[in-house]
Amino acid sequence: MIPILGLILGILVGLFIPITIPSEYFTYVAVAILAALDSVFGGIVATINKKFEMRIFLSGFFGNALLAAGLAYIGDKLGIQIYLAAIFAFGNRLFLNFALIRRYLLNKFIKKDNIVKEDF
Repeated sequence: MIPILGLILGILVGLFIPITIPSEYFTYVAVAILAALDSVFGGIVATINKKFEMRIFLSGFFGNALLAAGLAYIGDKLGIQIYLAAIFAFGNRLFLNFALIRRYLLNKFIKKDNIVKEDF
């Protein structure tokens, strides 16, 4: 529940506080946001599995974001698009975690309404 509240709070802050980011930082911020979203979805999956730990979530949230932005920066300085590796890795995990969340919600909804008794 905490990751969902944090995500909602972050979205509201982003909508109502006008912060402009210079265009030269777009890549770093985009990769950091993707990494942070991966951590949020991972936190939701951990909550579903009753294995959520706040220090693991926070270390992953900030660690992944800093690592991804750092890779993008190093790649930029070397003239290599290393950020693409971070986009692939975090994007893949984001979709896998989303699939787990979706299956959990569908199973919960279907079992609640007794529509179908199949396990996804």
